[in-house]
Amino acid sequence: MLTLDIFGFKALWSPYFLLGLLAITAIYFLITIKFRSKFADSEPLTKKQAGLFLLSMALIYAIKGSPLDLMAHLMFYVHMISMALLVLVIPPIFIFGIPVWIWRKLFNIKVIHSLFYFFTKPLIALFVFNGLFSMYHLPDVFDQVMQSFWLHAGYSTLLFIVAIFMWWPLINPVPEQQRLSGLKKVGYVFADGILITPACALIIFAPGSIYATYSDPEVWAQVMSLCVGPATFAGLSISGPELFSSMSLLHDQQLGGVLMKIIQEIVYAVILGHVFFEWYRKDQADSERELQQTLKPSLIE
Repeated sequence: MLTLDIFGFKALWSPYFLLGLLAITAIYFLITIKFRSKFADSEPLTKKQAGLFLLSMALIYAIKGSPLDLMAHLMFYVHMISMALLVLVIPPIFIFGIPVWIWRKLFNIKVIHSLFYFFTKPLIALFVFNGLFSMYHLPDVFDQVMQSFWLHAGYSTLLFIVAIFMWWPLINPVPEQQRLSGLKKVGYVFADGILITPACALIIFAPGSIYATYSDPEVWAQVMSLCVGPATFAGLSISGPELFSSMSLLHDQQLGGVLMKIIQEIVYAVILGHVFFEWYRKDQADSERELQQTLKPSLIE
C-alpha cells in the first residue's frame, strides 16, 4: 500500500494556502488589538474570541491545506469528514470568534447588510444551504466540480458562506439581529436535520459507487493532477485510489455518508443543548424580573 509521501511536501502541506491564512490571522489581530482604538464603539478582544478564531483558521487549514485535503481526493469518507467540518463545525466557531462590534461594523456596509438580511431569513437560509449541499453531491455535479480547480475552490467557498447564513439565525451573537425564539430554534434545527438527510441517504443506500472521481481512473487522474500539480502526478506510476486504501469503493462511500450523518447529529445535539440552556436562562431572568415587579408595590405599601 502506497503512502502520501510520494506526492511531496508542497502537495501535502500547501504552504501558499498556509501563508494566506496567516495573513488573514494577522489582519484579524491588527484590527482587534493594535488598531482597535481607531474604531468607534469597539471592545477589547477576549481570550475566548481569539481562541475560537485561531481554532477556526486551524481547522480550515487542516481540511484544505494539510494531508487531510489530499486524503479527501483518495478516500470519499475523508472528503465527507472534511465537508462536515467545513459546513457544520467551523462556521459556528468562526461566528463566535468575530467580536460583536466587528459584525456591527460589517453590517454598516450596505451590500453585506443586504446579503445577511435576505439570506439569513430562516426558510431561505435552510433551503439555500441544503439545496446547494445536496446539489454538490449529485454524481454529475460532484465529478464536474472536482475536475476544475476554480469550480472546486469556488463551490467550497460558497458552501462555507451559505453555512454561515444557515447558522446565523441559531447562534448569531448580535442581539438586534436575532429573529428566532427558543422554540422556533428547536424547530429550525430539526428542519435542517431533515433537509440534509436525502443527500446522506443517496450516498449511503446507493447500490454501487456513484462518483467517477473515485471509481474512474481517467477522472481520478484528472482530479489528482489538479490537486498535486500535473508535473508531480505525471511522474508517478499510480492507477487509482485503491492503492492507498484496502476499503472497497462502495464501503468507502457508505462510510462517508454515515459519518456525515453522525457528525451532523452530534453537532445539532450540542446546538440544541445550547438553545435549551439559553432559553432556560432567559426564562429564569424573565421570571425573576416579573417577581421583582410584583413585589415592588407591596414593599412600597
